[in-house]
Amino acid sequence: MTIKLGDRIPPATVKRRINGTVEDISTGAFFAGRKVVLVGMPGAFTPTCSGRHLPGYVEQAAAIKAEGADAIAVLSVNDPYVMEAWGKDQGVGENIVMLADPAAEFTRALGLEVMMPPQGGLGLRGRRFALVADQGIVTHLAIEPVPGLDLSAAEKVIEAMKAARKR
Repeated sequence: MTIKLGDRIPPATVKRRINGTVEDISTGAFFAGRKVVLVGMPGAFTPTCSGRHLPGYVEQAAAIKAEGADAIAVLSVNDPYVMEAWGKDQGVGENIVMLADPAAEFTRALGLEVMMPPQGGLGLRGRRFALVADQGIVTHLAIEPVPGLDLSAAEKVIEAMKAARKR
């Protein structure tokens, strides 16, 4: 079942490689007590993810945080070593947390897994999406059609956060 507005972020464990160590991160702990923008991308170093999607969040990180986000995280069905390298390649610095979901545990719990066409060599991946979770509750959700990059772009998340503040 796909996650929807008002749902609580499901329990799962994701990974992050930082300072030479792989850390297990509980989604419950990661989302607790703060507003998090979580962006799902199908694959590290892939053309759309590296050429447009992640760069948009790198460029707009300050604006997203100015709208009230305590953290921005990128999730992909990749290993933590690849996510670390991708983050360095894209210059995410301390602005974006690169979360690895190597067995797609969290992606499946969100109901956002997708089998990519075999000619691309990606296999099981996550859908392209963006969500905002406040205290672990989903307050904004944008899931892209396959293929697609519009609804989950950084600018759209900023617009949604601005609109939510006006309500």
